[in-house]
Formats: sequence, C-alpha cells, structure tokens
Amino acid sequence: MPLHLGLDSSTQSLSALVIDTDTGKVVADRSVNFGVRLPHYRSPNGFLANSDAAIKHADPLMWVEALELVLEDLRDSGVDLGRVAGISGAGQQHGSVYLAKSVDAAGGWSLAAPLYEQVSPLLSRKTAPIWMDSSTSAECAEIAAALGGDERVAAITGSRATLRFTGPQIRRFFKTSPAEWGKTVEIHLVSSFVASLLAGRSAGIDLGDGAGMNLLDLATGTWSQALLDATAPGLRDKLKTPVPSPTVVGEITGYFVKKYGFAKGTKIVAFTGDNPSSLIGMGASKPGTAVISLGTSDTVFAAMASQRTDPRGYGSVFGNPAGGFMSLACFSNGSLAREEIAKRFGLSWDAFASAIVDKTKPGNGGNLLLPYFVPEITPRLLKPEPRWFGREAFVAGKDAAAAARAVVEAQALSMRLHSDWIGEKMHTVLVTGGASRNRGLLRVLADVFQATIIPLSVANSSALGGALRAAQAVEGTAWDDLYARFCPPEHALAVTPVAGAQAAYQELGVAFEAKLKELLR
Repeated sequence: MPLHLGLDSSTQSLSALVIDTDTGKVVADRSVNFGVRLPHYRSPNGFLANSDAAIKHADPLMWVEALELVLEDLRDSGVDLGRVAGISGAGQQHGSVYLAKSVDAAGGWSLAAPLYEQVSPLLSRKTAPIWMDSSTSAECAEIAAALGGDERVAAITGSRATLRFTGPQIRRFFKTSPAEWGKTVEIHLVSSFVASLLAGRSAGIDLGDGAGMNLLDLATGTWSQALLDATAPGLRDKLKTPVPSPTVVGEITGYFVKKYGFAKGTKIVAFTGDNPSSLIGMGASKPGTAVISLGTSDTVFAAMASQRTDPRGYGSVFGNPAGGFMSLACFSNGSLAREEIAKRFGLSWDAFASAIVDKTKPGNGGNLLLPYFVPEITPRLLKPEPRWFGREAFVAGKDAAAAARAVVEAQALSMRLHSDWIGEKMHTVLVTGGASRNRGLLRVLADVFQATIIPLSVANSSALGGALRAAQAVEGTAWDDLYARFCPPEHALAVTPVAGAQAAYQELGVAFEAKLKELLR
C-alpha cells in the first residue's frame, strides 16, 4: 500500500519522515544536520558567519545537497521509495531564494552532475536571508509608511511590517544590490524552493507560508498590489501566483525517479511553512485547541475560526493548511529564562517542578517577576530588564521556590494576555517541546488558562505535518482519521485546572499587565 513522505527544511537540519497510512505507523525518520554532515558550508548553526550580528543568511545550495543526502539515507536504509504516492513538507518560514533563471526554464535535472551543481547557475543571489535576520528595520518602516501605518499592513497581511518577514528582506535586496535584483526573475520561499527541486518545475508559494511575507492579502488569497508596490518595483512578475495548501504542484521529476527509485507520477503537494506544518503535525487544525511549544523560545499557535489581527501588533496570522487561518505568537524568553532561574538558585528540573507544585501556591503570594533576560519579541523589548516585585526575600533573590513559580507564572500570564485577541476559548492546550514533561510548568499552564493541558509525544511535527498533508491531498483521507493514527494526545498525562486558582490568576494577571505597561513606556 502507498507511503507518504514529509520533508522539513529547518534552520539547522533537513528531516524526512515516511508514514504508512494503512498501518498508522512511521516507517522511517531521518535527518541531515547541516553542521555535522555538510561542514564545508561553514554553517554549524544553519547560517553563515557575518561581522554584522543582525545579518543571518544561509547558502541555498546547502539545502539542495541536504535534500539529496536525506533521500540517500532513506533509500540506503531500505525504504522502498517506489511506494511513495505523495510528498509534501515545510521550510523555515520567511527565508527567501532568488533565481536568475526559473526552474521551469532549467530544462530538468541531469544525472551527469550533483543537483547542487545544476542549481548554482540559477541563483541571482548566492545567499538566502533566513528568519533570524534582523537587518530590515529601515525597510519595515518604509513599507509601513507607504501603506499609511503598521495597522494597515496588519489589516491586509495579518502582521505588521516585521523584521524577519520576506517582504522587507526583498526590499533590502532591491535597495542594496540593484544589479543582482535586476537579474532576478523568480523569488521563492524555502518551502516552494524545495518543492520546485522535486517537481523540476517552479512551484507556487502556498497560502500558509505566503502569509508570512507581508505581501499576501489574507482576505483574497492573492498578492496585495499595494504591498508589492511598497516593497520593490516589478515584484509581481518575480512571484508565482499563490496556491491553496492542498494543491498538487506537479509530479516528481525523472531525476529523482532514476536516482532514488521513486515511482513516476508521485504527486508533489505544495510545501508550506514550518509553523503551519506543525499545526497539522500536532493535530491542532481546528479552533478550540491551542499548541504551546516550550523550547528555547516559547511559541503559542492555534487555528482561528475567522480572520483577526493582533491590535498590539505582536502576533501574526498565517494560513492554516487545513483551511482558514492560524495565529502565532513567539516569546524569546522561554527556556532561556527558566534556565536562568534554575541556574541562579541551583535547582535541578525535578526540584524546579517540586518548588512550584509542592512548595508554592497559585498567585505566589503576590510575588511577581517580569522575566526578560534576553531581548523579547512579545512584547517588543530590545533591552532586557528582569524586574522583581513582592516580599523582601523574593526581591532580594533569596526565595528559590517563589522564583521558580514566578518565572513560569509570568510566562503563562504573558501567553494568555498576548493570545486573547484570537477570540477563542482554549478548552484544550497541547504542549510539546523539551519542557513539556515538567509537572510544574503543566500545572501552572492548566491553572492560568483554565484549560486541560495535554503533552504530545509527537516528534518532528513539521515533517509529520508534511506527510499528513500529502496523504490528505493524494488519498483524500479525513484529517480526524489521520490525527487519530499519527498524533494522538497523551491523555494519561493530562493536567486539569484547579478551579480555585482562577481568582488568584485574575488578580495576578491584572498586576502583571500593569507592571508590564510601566516597563513598556
């Protein structure tokens, strides 16, 4: 029976996951770490070194070579790629690739040379700005001014003009490299670039990833002429028409059939961004269920019943690959802040959890921490400034248990505060990431959100989302059936809210918001 392949070209690796929809099992899961497997690109963390810390670019040929390596790994491990009926996947959002010659015009790939050697002459720009790049402050301001303000940009695209987004990056390229801009005939996101490699033809940008460009009109699903004009001249001619996420953008090209054993006619489904793909991979594509990813940065994302935008300008709206829209908010002070507290007080993670669950109570006796140890995205704080409020021992840094609870309560309150614009009651919150098994964090999240918190065991959710999207588009399998087989929540580990905590967090939430407003002035 058929298999389906999901790919994820992320910041530091390119991963591949193969599923069998008949058995409900993952057949293979492989990953190529760029720093380990491709050291000649000098990108141990997925990007090139630069004397300007704001500039974060990668070599797109690294992604091409990684694609070949991961397919070799699958083939050599015994996976019968000839059984793969559909391929889809994801790319790190906002990254962009610039071509002097369209993939359509390349005339197909030849077995006479490695793929990266054939792609190299197509590039009008040898490096690709990625989501970590923060060099576009001037361009964001220019785009916003041309539209009449960030509110207008957000109303059209779902996000204010944002540093890491693709539109401002395109404008910076047009301004700083006019000769290369003049040679550019086609612009891709990382997602559509990888899809184009597989199809041997130019694949359209899907609506899920396209919404992260500050160029897409969410209401119409088309490029906004006003944003195109504000970004760069002639931009419309360099972008293919955006496509719905379930679109089959082509069939696998003969190069991959002959070299890796794929079957002729294997469908390539439009690739999307890593965040929309993870929404699918975690089974959270319907409103009412949010996902909190607890990692280096914490992320909150959820499907939306209707299109809304964040009036504060922090959250973003992307396309939901299952239809409609999704919200996303990113918090830089995630595990970095928790680790800072644990290190400062010499707490193991078991002791950290025990301090919250066994030694302190909801509301923390009024002790409050604004845990901004590094620059923050939500809310925007360029200069980190942790602030302590409460009892003398707590402010003096002599109460380890209160400090552990304080950092987690502040993070949960900030998540709740900065996701209220979504307008959805979150009955269930799925939690993933490195800290998703910490009982202290789960307890606070349940009580602050007054929702059932369920850890997810899904690994490689973005690649899994790609495989599920391929299965749904090619086979027509219902989403609920796919979710039940491949990403069931761990209900046995669920944490339910304590009703008595609601009042404590209403009071602490008011105090948190007031102190935060003071800090933001």
